[in-house]
Amino acid sequence: MRSLIVLLIASLLGACATSEDPSRVRQVAQSGNLRVHPGLLGQPVPTELQVPQTAAAKAIDEAPIRMDEEGLRTQRSVYFDLDKADMKADYDPVIAAHARYLARNPSARVRIEGHADERGSATYNQRLGLKRAQTVKATLVGNGAGNNQINVKSWGKAKPKLLGRNEEAWAENRRADIIYELEK
Repeated sequence: MRSLIVLLIASLLGACATSEDPSRVRQVAQSGNLRVHPGLLGQPVPTELQVPQTAAAKAIDEAPIRMDEEGLRTQRSVYFDLDKADMKADYDPVIAAHARYLARNPSARVRIEGHADERGSATYNQRLGLKRAQTVKATLVGNGAGNNQINVKSWGKAKPKLLGRNEEAWAENRRADIIYELEK
């Protein structure tokens, strides 16, 4: 989570300074015990502060979005529209990254848990949650994950992520979660 925050701050600060105009890069004098990483200030990062990239992270970087192993841990929910079980194209890079990880790690197992918001009958929401989980599974398998690596489960409306009776809560609860299980 910390590295995700650092990347977000670095992106925001990097957008403020351009590499074409070095005069726009602000040099900040740092003294005392608390120091800020130069990359966060849009300054060049010395070699000793650069983090070496692993082969797995390099392979993941080939995706249209940048996602490292941290991204695989934090981007595990796929959200759906009201009464829909079809996945939005926005989630394709996330699902593709998870599928690549599963393909490279045949002993890894995931459980896809489908959810629905509180509106509708318990039976309807149970079926909708299952359809959502099956959609995510089919997309993972279509991107190279093994069918035997993935189990699906539906919680329907039984396990809301956000309590409330408003569009914000309902939108948060219309999802499928990718849960990594312990490898055997």
